Amino acid sequence: MKLNRPLTIAFWRLLLCLMLGLSLSAAQADQLLAPQLVIQDTSDTLQKNLQQDEYKQDFLKATQFVDKTIDPHVDFNRVSALVLGKYWKTANDAQKERFRQEFKTLLVRTYATAFTEYADWTIRYLPLKMEPEEDKVVVKTEILQPGAAPTAVDYRMANVGGEWKVYDILIEGVSLLQNYRTSFGQEIAQSGSLDGVINRLAERNSAALKQPTKEAIKG
Repeated sequence: MKLNRPLTIAFWRLLLCLMLGLSLSAAQADQLLAPQLVIQDTSDTLQKNLQQDEYKQDFLKATQFVDKTIDPHVDFNRVSALVLGKYWKTANDAQKERFRQEFKTLLVRTYATAFTEYADWTIRYLPLKMEPEEDKVVVKTEILQPGAAPTAVDYRMANVGGEWKVYDILIEGVSLLQNYRTSFGQEIAQSGSLDGVINRLAERNSAALKQPTKEAIKG
């Protein structure tokens, strides 16, 4: 499975910049609401660790750290269900769990690979208005780079058991979920086998973890 090529490289570079090295002024940080703070805290944790040599030199260790860091803040159950769409409804429990794990690994290894593309980016949080009873929000941000126009990056988040979790990211209006849903949907329709698609995804994940390169970004 290959994602839309124009989206893939730019998407993961920008996504990595959201996860690494995104500084905020203390004044702005004080003004952030709970969903925005989830993004900020995750970024800070990854920034402080993934630039260390022990992670740059050990890809498996880097992926394990990314996994541990983002797992509490991404609703992988919701993401997996939305990505598979109608195929999720007909999948059995074992297929759902296998897909969830392999799709999570795909995202995690992509983040860990992409940090080698890290550049000098900063993030600006746009005002967020939300009512106390709201359980879904869109956190709007802009990625700033010297000499370039701001890039709009929006996080779709839901309150799950009192915790705000990401379930989609849009870059310049392009949805991560929709991109993967289209790709997986086409592959399942062509092969006629959800198990076959999961098996191929597992093989790609295993190969990428053994020999990580920039090619792993292609998924």
